[in-house]
Amino acid sequence: MTEWLPFLWLFLAGCVAGTLNVIAGGGSFLTLPILIFMGLPATVANGTNRVGILLQNVGAVWGFHRYRVLNWKWALYAAVPATVGAGFGTFAALIVSDLAFRRILSFLMVAITLVTLLRKDNLPDKEGKGADELSSSSVTGLAVAFFIVGLYGGFVQAGVGFLILTATTWAGLDLVRGNAIKVLCVLAFTALSLAIFAWQGKVVWTLGLVLAAGTVIGGQLGVRLTALKGHRWVKGVVTVTVIIFAIRLWVTG
Repeated sequence: MTEWLPFLWLFLAGCVAGTLNVIAGGGSFLTLPILIFMGLPATVANGTNRVGILLQNVGAVWGFHRYRVLNWKWALYAAVPATVGAGFGTFAALIVSDLAFRRILSFLMVAITLVTLLRKDNLPDKEGKGADELSSSSVTGLAVAFFIVGLYGGFVQAGVGFLILTATTWAGLDLVRGNAIKVLCVLAFTALSLAIFAWQGKVVWTLGLVLAAGTVIGGQLGVRLTALKGHRWVKGVVTVTVIIFAIRLWVTG
């Protein structure tokens, strides 16, 4: 019975992470440390974590496409450079030592959490541009921004959703279309990153699939939890949890 407990905890962590990803993002800031605390080397945890991210975003892309808010033409302008950047970022993650990665992850967890706390939760007064209204200069800026986003996402993945929404908002997209582009980009570059990690033998598929089962279910729970508790409550819980994990990652050798 006890040999199943780690799988149960990982599944539950996936549920929480999937919920957080629907509400705001940053679910990997929970799952990555948990995989490391389960005994996986940091690089292997980084690769294994991508299994859940990939499967979660398959369903998300299909959902946005079904509701006809995903413009494939403009989304590809973001997804292609992001995927190229992710290739470089993934190889960088493979050559960084486990201790260095843990320290970098710890720093990013605190930094992005603080940025999220300081960011206003209010939506903009106007919805922004539709996907068909992007100018050529916006397309160029979006491509450059998403190459940088891809570098980050290929390296660590955690928190990349916040960066993507910042880039799409800067380009003038409303939040609905920005989220649609976000999930397609994450799906595209996660597929490449996961393939590279798997090629290097840095993925534990059993744990990855257990985690994926949790993230898929958690994504559905996110909608209901948001309605019951509200964004501010969830945000407070996430902030405390992420900071605790970050401190433990930093002090654990």
